Amino acid sequence: QVQLVETGGGLVHTGGSLRLSCTVSGGTFGHYSMSWHRQAPGKEREFVAAISWSGGYTLYADSVKGRFTISRDNDKDTVYLQMNSLEPEDTAVYYCAAERNLIPRYEYDYWGTGTQVTVSS
Repeated sequence: QVQLVETGGGLVHTGGSLRLSCTVSGGTFGHYSMSWHRQAPGKEREFVAAISWSGGYTLYADSVKGRFTISRDNDKDTVYLQMNSLEPEDTAVYYCAAERNLIPRYEYDYWGTGTQVTVSS
C-alpha cells in the first residue's frame, strides 16, 4: 500500500520560509511524478507545483512562481517544497500527491494527509 507522509508545516511570519517534505513508502518513488496542493479554509484544493520523475521538469501555479521551489531526492523517496517570501494568503493545509506518470498529467493516484502551514501578518 502506497503511503505519503508530509512534514514540515508550522507557523511563520510574513516573509518567512518553510520547507515541506513528503516521503513515499510502499511504492516505486522513481516511477511517480509528484505534486503539492493546498486547501485554505472555505476554499477548494488547488494545485501548487509538480515535478517529473527525474526532477527535470517542473510546473508551478502562478501564485507561487518565483517564491516556491519543488524538488525531489529519489534516493530518499522524498519530494520537497521550499517556500520563501510567505504571505498570509499561503495559509492552508498542504498535501502531496503521487501519480503513476513520469511527466505530470494531473492524474493523481495517491494523496497524503496534509500538513498545516499558517502565515501570520
